[in-house]
Amino acid sequence: MEGIIINNLDYPILTVSIFLPLAGALIILFLGRGALIKWLALAITVATFIVTLPIYKYFDKTTYKMQFVEIRSWIPAWNINYKVGVDGISVLFIILVTILSILCVSVSWKAIQTKTKEFYISLLIMETAMIGIFVSLNVFLFYIFWELTLIPMFLLIGVWGGRQRIYAAVKFVLFMLAGSVLMLVGIIVLYNAGGKTFDILALSRVSYPAGLQLWLFLAFFAAFAVKMPMFPIHTWLPDAHTEAPTAGSVILAGILLKMGAYGFLRISFPMFPHAVKVLSIPLLVLSVTAIIYGAYVTLMQKDMKRLIAYSSVSHMGFVTLGLFTLNQNGIEGGILQMINHGIITGALFLCIGMIYERTHSRMIEDYGGLSKTVPVYIVFFTIFTLAAIGLPGMNAFVGEFLIISGAFKANMIIAALSILGVVLGVCYMIWLYYRIALNEINTTTQSSLIDLDLREIATLAPLVLLVLLIGLQPNILLSYMHVSVEHLLEQLHNSSIQLESNNAYDTLNSIAEYIKALFKWV
Repeated sequence: MEGIIINNLDYPILTVSIFLPLAGALIILFLGRGALIKWLALAITVATFIVTLPIYKYFDKTTYKMQFVEIRSWIPAWNINYKVGVDGISVLFIILVTILSILCVSVSWKAIQTKTKEFYISLLIMETAMIGIFVSLNVFLFYIFWELTLIPMFLLIGVWGGRQRIYAAVKFVLFMLAGSVLMLVGIIVLYNAGGKTFDILALSRVSYPAGLQLWLFLAFFAAFAVKMPMFPIHTWLPDAHTEAPTAGSVILAGILLKMGAYGFLRISFPMFPHAVKVLSIPLLVLSVTAIIYGAYVTLMQKDMKRLIAYSSVSHMGFVTLGLFTLNQNGIEGGILQMINHGIITGALFLCIGMIYERTHSRMIEDYGGLSKTVPVYIVFFTIFTLAAIGLPGMNAFVGEFLIISGAFKANMIIAALSILGVVLGVCYMIWLYYRIALNEINTTTQSSLIDLDLREIATLAPLVLLVLLIGLQPNILLSYMHVSVEHLLEQLHNSSIQLESNNAYDTLNSIAEYIKALFKWV
């Protein structure tokens, strides 16, 4: 088949990777309450990580084709197949999901004392949904996994969150659903315009009218931009991050925010190339606005989790800046920075969660002199702070360098402005570090401060290793994406555009016809 390599391993590796956590959640559902639940959740997440490792061993870096593809007939009446596979763009996110899921179980070991059974079930269902999104090659399947992430994340925030958890959880769901409804309309129109198929690869080969591309791009953009989130629809993020338990914040920052950017790469770029090229400059402007605005607002924060949450708005601005440069350096830098952001911001939320367990305070003013009271903790926090500011030799430096070099090729003024975001990023992280690590010891929290134990050190150590490994050997990750990104850019730049339906009125008429056809179809 064109564009795919069927899985030839002895077992359906992607299907097992997706549904093993879900099977674990079902087993936990029938267990009584007790320590066994934690150990089983840990075992399931570790097993999922081990199961996915052959993907990287047998992955062919010389082809852009989808690999380890599995196809099963699912709903023949609607021409829906269960179809999964990975390429150089999606393959790296699977291992990121599996690693962070293990660390989420570990960091919640003592932090979650109520409804532990339900908590670990939610975590495992979340892992299934996240892996499912990154391997789906069917828009219908993609949408199901996309929506599935809402339920466990709503519960993680709403049940195990802070004092304002209900407000934050409801706000999160309302924002996500608003975007998802528009994406659903886009999927319906895409199904009818693309030849009655939900297959992502088949839909990517269709040349859509230019006007229809713009409308469809905006429909999908609504869902992807909210999920990232892009400025100015980012206001759900600080509340969700602040109120979520540590594991919830790690999943939000580490994986959920990446789904929007991945959606652009998997759906918007290959299917709507004309719209992407037309809107690239406005989106670059929006990206650099997010970079600078997010960094400035971060400087004002007094709550540590809220500070890191606003820094994510700035960092994800760098990701979209890289993607919409529409060149090799920018897109590869954007993908790499998604991985880097997941590692660094996830690590910072782990650090904040660990200290919060001891002091029950997230306010910066309640800390000071931690370098004297908890030196092991500060060693880890120092490494992740240096990584966050993009110190050469650490992972974020490579991603930011590629993004900014790509931005200079696309637009000199926007690239120059984005450098201000890097400078402000150094300012807010160093300012945070100074206040909690090097300031005078705060007697309010001093008595409750205990240094990290072995479990916590074991939780943070893998992330330190990744920060240094990617920083010193970035080609370990970049080598996976080179060919796939080249192919994506070929699709983008060589696409033939049908201009006959460029008129907005005609396009609206065609959309109305597609929706009308849907009701007949259902």
